[in-house]
Order: sequence, then structure tokens, then C-alpha cells
Amino acid sequence: MRRLLVFIVLWTFFLPSCGPAASQSTSPTQASAYIENKGSDTIVNLALAWAERYQSEHPDVRISVTGGGSGTGIAALLNGTVDIANASRQIKPEEMQAAQANGIRPVEHTIARDAIAVIVNPENPVGQLTLQQISDIYSGKISNWQEVGGEDRPIVRLSRETNSGTHVYFLETVLRLGDKNNKTLFSTDTLLLPSSEGIINEVRQNPNAIGYDGLGYVPDDLKMIAIARQSGDPYVLPSIATVYDNSYPIARDLYMYTAGEPTGAAAAYLDWIMHSDEAQAIVAELGFVPIR
Repeated sequence: MRRLLVFIVLWTFFLPSCGPAASQSTSPTQASAYIENKGSDTIVNLALAWAERYQSEHPDVRISVTGGGSGTGIAALLNGTVDIANASRQIKPEEMQAAQANGIRPVEHTIARDAIAVIVNPENPVGQLTLQQISDIYSGKISNWQEVGGEDRPIVRLSRETNSGTHVYFLETVLRLGDKNNKTLFSTDTLLLPSSEGIINEVRQNPNAIGYDGLGYVPDDLKMIAIARQSGDPYVLPSIATVYDNSYPIARDLYMYTAGEPTGAAAAYLDWIMHSDEAQAIVAELGFVPIR
């Protein structure tokens, strides 16, 4: 009886693997074109919306979208594990060198634009700052809101983590004011958070906090700071209009990278993203800035 039971159990486990191989090769999943898309957390919601719409119109294509940061996406591209890497910054020289060493030629595709909003709690009376003041806050030269016209409160600095393309862009454009020879760094007490949602939640809860995030992620219950390029210039709030007319000083392009010129399903998908009214309308719906 025991031997019979063992035989039945073993037969139950082995039976599914003994079926005809043809049933696996004809599955819809394996017959579909597949695009692996990974990278920037700024772009991830937009990429998910694009993928969902595109797949609904092209059921033969499957698109996998994950975040992790611009650096993660570019590293995956250089390792040959993704078809498209999302990045909220341009590829770095050292990344380009690593790509060339691997026989890969990254090709850049501008897919949208974005404004980086500097945000504070609604209880904070400060409503405008210059780029220099923001640089001084994040580098630690200014540590009390009273120094920029606010209340006598300590400033709590929030930033994205170093693997984030938004972190890199903010460092180079705001802290270093676009000067390649400037070596200013974030103050050591800056709290590094892994996601846009983390910054949003912390600013919402802490009246002393200052953070930054892509315009498309800023909710209505937080306060955006109007920014001037320098003292005496007009203070401008981030919006689609102020990005288009170049009056808002912290605006950037958003990118997708491929290993060489894309072909097949990836080429068709990127063409739809960059050239269709439908895809660029989704950009505006999510608070980003269309390129068309």
C-alpha cells in the first residue's frame, strides 16, 4: 500500500511535465513581441500609462515597466538586460565609456520634458527663492527658515537618493548652478529618500521640510516655490507654459535609451511615444510637458 501511494504521488508530479512540448510553443505569451523597459522613477508612471495604452491597441506586444532609478536603467541597458532604459538625466561620460567597452552604442531619445518643483509644507510662509538661496539651503550654508524670510525654524532638507537621475540633475543644475567646475555637495544631514512619494509624504507631515520633485508628482495640497534665476529676476512657478517659454529655471528633458538604433517592436513603440498625439496627450495628462 505504501509503495502504491508513493507511485501515485510521483506520477502526479511528473505528469504535467510529460505533456507535448507543442502546447508551450503555441502559447500567446511566447508568441507576443516583448519589450523590457526599466529605469527612472520620475518616468515610471508615464511609462506605465504609455505601456497600458499601447498594449490595449497592440495586443501582440507585451511591455514590462519597472523603476529603480535612472542609473539602474542605464546599467541594465549596458548589461544587455533591457530593451529600453528610462532616464531623467543624460547618460554620463563614464557610462558611455562602459557601454563602448561592452560593444554597445547607447542612442538617446527625448520623449518628454519636465519641471523640477521645489516644494514646502503649506504652513511655511516662504513662497519664493532664488537658485542661489536654494543652493545655499541644500549645501548647508542656510539652515534656518528665518534667513530666507520665514519663521525661526530649522530647515529639514529632503532629496532623492544618489542613484536617481533627478538627484543628479538637481545637484548639477541647482546646487552647482550649472557650473561644471563647482564642487558643491548636499549637506551631510540631507535626508535621502528612495521615491517621489517619500518626499511628498515627508513634506506633507513636516512644516520645516523642503524637497523637490517632478511637476507631475506634486499634489495640490503642497506648496510650490516660485524661483528666480538670480536676485532681481522674476520669480516663476513651474508649469507646462513656463517650461515652454523657458522662464522656469529648473526644467529638463526626459529620455529613453536603446542599445543602438531600435528595431522591430521597440522601434514602433518609440515612434508612437514621440510622434503620436495620443502618446503626447498622456504626457500632459500626467503633469509633464509634451515635446510636440
